[in-house]
Amino acid sequence: MYQNYVLPLRLKNHSRMKRSIFLTLIIYCSMVQAQQLKPLKFLEEIHDFGYVDQGGGPVSYSFQFANVSNRPIKILSVQASCGCTTPDWSKEAVTPGTSGFIQASFDPKGRPGFFNKSLTVTTDFDSNPVVLQIKGQVSSGDRKSSEAEFKSVNGSWRLKMSSFNLGKVYMKDEFAAKEFPLLNAGDKPVTFLKADGPSYIRADALPKTLKPGETGKIRISYNGKEKGEYGFQSDNIEIHTDDAAQPVKSFTVYATLEEFFPVLSPEDVAKAPRLSITDTSLDLGRTKQHQALTGEVSIGNTGRSELVIRAVQGNCSCITTTIGKEKLKPGENSTIKITFDPQDRIGTHQKSVTVYSNDPQAPVQRITFTAYTE
Repeated sequence: MYQNYVLPLRLKNHSRMKRSIFLTLIIYCSMVQAQQLKPLKFLEEIHDFGYVDQGGGPVSYSFQFANVSNRPIKILSVQASCGCTTPDWSKEAVTPGTSGFIQASFDPKGRPGFFNKSLTVTTDFDSNPVVLQIKGQVSSGDRKSSEAEFKSVNGSWRLKMSSFNLGKVYMKDEFAAKEFPLLNAGDKPVTFLKADGPSYIRADALPKTLKPGETGKIRISYNGKEKGEYGFQSDNIEIHTDDAAQPVKSFTVYATLEEFFPVLSPEDVAKAPRLSITDTSLDLGRTKQHQALTGEVSIGNTGRSELVIRAVQGNCSCITTTIGKEKLKPGENSTIKITFDPQDRIGTHQKSVTVYSNDPQAPVQRITFTAYTE
């Protein structure tokens, strides 16, 4: 009798335990999914103003986002980490599939040097805030200090850097512009005349004529669609001036081109392609100089429409890649072969390969690998 009574009790407790574990797993999976799927998708969450003129007045940037959830979302508050930063935002609720903005205005007056400020965005969707960042370098203001900051000498012109790096540029049929500080360190005015280079790059000086000791800006504009190549790009331009010390000035323009995606509704996101990379970290092992190492990574399309691999790009000329298929149907798989040629390099190497695709949720994914040569 005793045994017949205890056994059902144990079974009942075991059943309760299984239900408890099952419910815990459901709650845990829901939490993980909530963390992975952000309801607001920002084009970027960090903006670098570059160099900012202390006496030039406030600078502003608008963080654009899309509501990729299935219900309207209202921005409740945006808290800046410093009184020097003034926020603004979309005041009305943003419906699914539409876009909104968070604007940050930074006042550089009296704040020379590097700055890094944050904006904490709270919504009525959940209790998880979104943290945005703005950063840059404020010039000191006086001429002597300014000349020390403008270290790249091009005749009478001085710039902060010897090249122009535009950072991320989208593949859109329009010119994205970025401005770079400029100083006339000579004793005569210098006038910008024209710029020569590829048709997808434009250059201008603001103002066109700089007086001695005066600061201005070089504006570089870049048309990503006209360039037509994904990933990190490098081009050369020549700027013509009436500067007697160096009339023609040569510069390198850098940009990283990525696909542009319009605002997608939750339904469109669900139907989109999805790039899956099984192993994003490889160890290619050991080798000797001038002996190449090879590794292979499996990729797949876990989405619901055709996946297109736009480009596969290594961060070194010592890397070559071969992709099995550039277009993958839903559920289809392929491979990326990575070959590393150490050439004259010895020791431990850490390199990366970037994959660009038409996956709207993760269009840029990176594979890293290590290797050792002796």
